[in-house]
Amino acid sequence: MNLAPWEYFFTAFSHDNFPDIFHATWIAAALLLVVLTVLYYVRTRALHRHPPYLEMWEWLWWTGLITFSMLIIESLFVFDYFIVLATQIIGIGTMIWIRFLRFPPFFAAYEARLTRDRYIRQRRFAEPDATIKKRQGGRRQGRGQRRRR
Repeated sequence: MNLAPWEYFFTAFSHDNFPDIFHATWIAAALLLVVLTVLYYVRTRALHRHPPYLEMWEWLWWTGLITFSMLIIESLFVFDYFIVLATQIIGIGTMIWIRFLRFPPFFAAYEARLTRDRYIRQRRFAEPDATIKKRQGGRRQGRGQRRRR
């Protein structure tokens, strides 16, 4: 450590200046991008009938794609370290906010609606004759008993 800690913020993010974290950062970003892609594909196929969960995964996908792609680009083109650090903090913070603060109220409302619909469906079909279609009108006329004009 040759510089004061705050002077490293304005140093180029390269293997020469940051030998401990340079390769770990871009490799982790690439791996996390692959993991996020697989998770997005698997979870959206599994939850295709549940809109709030699909929307959350859409938000996480785009946030992760932007964050991890920017980290790879910033490592490749040797940006200053404060930009790399800001990208990490903002990107991961946004993903945490999406998962734990933004969407839980939507999930709770969605679960309450599903519970209410399930209760109504159970009450509707609670009687044994509820699934039998009732006749409307008078006596049904057979084929041989139709009125002739």
